[in-house]
Amino acid sequence: MLKSWPWLRSALDHGTRQQVTRLGLLFTLTCVLVSLAAFVSANNLLFLILALLLATWMVSGFIGRLSLAGLELDFVLPEHLCAGRKLMGRVVIRNTKRWMASFSIHVAGSSDSGLSHPLYFPVIPGGARIEAPVELFFARRGAYRQNSFRFSTRFPFGFVERRINVRLVRDIIVYPSIDPQPGFEELLISLQGEIASFYRGQGNDFYRIRPYEALESAHHVDWKATAHTGDLQVREFAREREQAVAFFLDLEIPAAEAVWFESAVERCAFLAWNLSQRGSRIRFCTQDVDWQLPEEADVYTILKYLAIVSPRLGRPLAAMRDRNVFQIVFSASPERLAEAGWELGGSNMRLLTPATELQNSELKIHAGAGALPGS
Repeated sequence: MLKSWPWLRSALDHGTRQQVTRLGLLFTLTCVLVSLAAFVSANNLLFLILALLLATWMVSGFIGRLSLAGLELDFVLPEHLCAGRKLMGRVVIRNTKRWMASFSIHVAGSSDSGLSHPLYFPVIPGGARIEAPVELFFARRGAYRQNSFRFSTRFPFGFVERRINVRLVRDIIVYPSIDPQPGFEELLISLQGEIASFYRGQGNDFYRIRPYEALESAHHVDWKATAHTGDLQVREFAREREQAVAFFLDLEIPAAEAVWFESAVERCAFLAWNLSQRGSRIRFCTQDVDWQLPEEADVYTILKYLAIVSPRLGRPLAAMRDRNVFQIVFSASPERLAEAGWELGGSNMRLLTPATELQNSELKIHAGAGALPGS
């Protein structure tokens, strides 16, 4: 009997918006047995019991359908949503039936709806509007325009689970994750060192002599002070302007590098967010846009663009000629950039490609192997 249950349940559920439960199956078998006994024995009491069972089944179906009828769903979402981060929102359910309440309502969402866990409402009074906090989680960036949800109930007797699918049509933009992924914080720290080293000495007025810091260029080392103290010392000049960082995201990506492109988008979002929070001026460029922050856009404009960006072919990425701005370039084809006039070997540039990411991974593997006991 238990082995045949999945097949029978699938057959009963095919093409309908209801699913017979185990209790409903037992109730159905009871009705069949009572009807057979009533017709065989011609006992009036059995006919009365059969009529009561059938009436109970019909009333259960009618009340269950009424409980699901007239329900409306909406969400109150935070202004900014990031992938990979749990956020709190509010679900709003309204019962448009003024004369009847809805009982034992379950609300569940599809995998792309952002609803992490199903919700349960014991009763929704007629004409009432109920709000409840809800945890939202979106696994990936993008634009979510049609989110599927499902109302279901087993009220009143649990014989059948009735379901109604609803589609919430609204535009939800989910930014790329700005939380640190493996290797992101190391990349940010190294870039901060390179940026600080590049902008030191951009002014003409001598500021001070100070100890050398890691990742700094040796161009400004003061050898006399170094010989006097025995430690590396560098000359620092007054900075004439605040640090500016230009991001270049190359959208011409071959199909084989689609996974790397998603990683590049996440790294670009992470770096742009953190550097902007530290007060750096940002310029963001692709084949489509060229924005200056904060004059023409803000960091949320960049995140919104990165939420829906996709690879594009056939358009070159324009090179930047300003040597006084530190550049962070994401590209899967550095050879093509060099042909377009990019100077990829400058001290004011960090080039991030699939090859450099592979090299960093191999270095981490070798470093981990060298740290093993007995090596």
